[in-house]
Amino acid sequence: MLKLFLFCILLLICWPLALAALFLYPLIWLCLLPFRLLGIVVEGTFALIAAIFLLPAKALRAI
Repeated sequence: MLKLFLFCILLLICWPLALAALFLYPLIWLCLLPFRLLGIVVEGTFALIAAIFLLPAKALRAI
């Protein structure tokens, strides 16, 4: 609700900037989507590597 209110204020103060933000936001989101997916993949890879290295310690701790 706050974002809508701030957008309405921006629309009243500077409508060209508000319209540009309205149309450019989805394009910027689409351009940044591969980087977000790459971040998820890298985070998962590091979690897998950490799990592989910590597995012997966890196995010895369980004994």
